[in-house]
Amino acid sequence: MVCGIELSTRPDPPPDGSRPPSVHLLGYFLREPASAGFRQWIKGHQDSRRERNRKLIAKLNSLGVEITLEEVQVLGKHLTGRPHFAKVLLRKGYVKTNQEAFDRYLADNASASVEREEPELVEGVRRIREGGGMPSLAHPVRLPERDRASLAKLLRTLIDNGLQGLEVYHSEHGPEDTALYKELAAQFRLLETGGTDFHGDNKPSIQLGTGKDHNVNTPYALLENMRRGVAEMAAL
Repeated sequence: MVCGIELSTRPDPPPDGSRPPSVHLLGYFLREPASAGFRQWIKGHQDSRRERNRKLIAKLNSLGVEITLEEVQVLGKHLTGRPHFAKVLLRKGYVKTNQEAFDRYLADNASASVEREEPELVEGVRRIREGGGMPSLAHPVRLPERDRASLAKLLRTLIDNGLQGLEVYHSEHGPEDTALYKELAAQFRLLETGGTDFHGDNKPSIQLGTGKDHNVNTPYALLENMRRGVAEMAAL
């Protein structure tokens, strides 16, 4: 087992001041557990999530949706998030699919959207690194600007702030995507990371360990290389 975290962060806003889409970071704690300081920082963001959940309930109620935070927390417990809201909306007949729940109510631009405080992207990289983890940019295929030049520019900035890895293998990466990210990882001397992004019932098309229709295969050697690479960087 490897202690890890997926962080939702926000990049710098565009010139028009609009809210940019989230960018996800992976943090792998390969040598020792996360520091107490990092855990305390994460706790603060969990508190922010709980406040967002209360506001989301209020907004859904204002739209005529009869839903309580207590029934959502039965599913999500101490890490209740929007996927758990989607399940309750589906169960109560307000939507026909989880995706409809997000499109209609829960997505950033949907009718019940509530902004949640998220760390800045660069801060997220620094916090993971300072907390004893290995930060890796998650599923770059989801970035709003994912051409080679834009990715290279972003990676240079993040590397200057402690980025050590790039998620090369992912259930949403096609062969051309994987080839590009392998090249970028080699160009910038980043460690390759990978995973299926399995989220249980929230992503029914993705299977644990194999991805979509067995399109992901991450050998144990990938983890060994991550551990070796982090150790070598620490020795510099």
